[in-house]
Amino acid sequence: VQLQASGGGLVQPGGSLRLSCAARGFNLDYYTVGWFRQAPGKEREGVSRIYFTTGSTYYADSVKGRFTISRDTARNTVCLQLTSLKPEDTAVYYCAAASVYGSDWSREIKYWGQGTQVTVSS
Repeated sequence: VQLQASGGGLVQPGGSLRLSCAARGFNLDYYTVGWFRQAPGKEREGVSRIYFTTGSTYYADSVKGRFTISRDTARNTVCLQLTSLKPEDTAVYYCAAASVYGSDWSREIKYWGQGTQVTVSS
């Protein structure tokens, strides 16, 4: 049972990346799946989340309008499309899953994916 994150890389400012978080060994129905990021010397920041069953989404103000979270029910996967990337988006991005719904979901996280590095630099 695990989450597999992938899709990070090096991109120039203004560029795009697509991160994926695939669940293996369990179904994401009735789970909230979210993305966090952590830059060196900074606290971990919640970026976005989606309730897999309904597709209900949330975005942090820092990424609203630039990032899009989505679900692929056939592949049991959540994706995070990053566009209009800025140097301050540079961080290790982690996905996580909790079998609850709501703004306090992070207190009930059961699974974490490994981090994937996103670097935005010219």
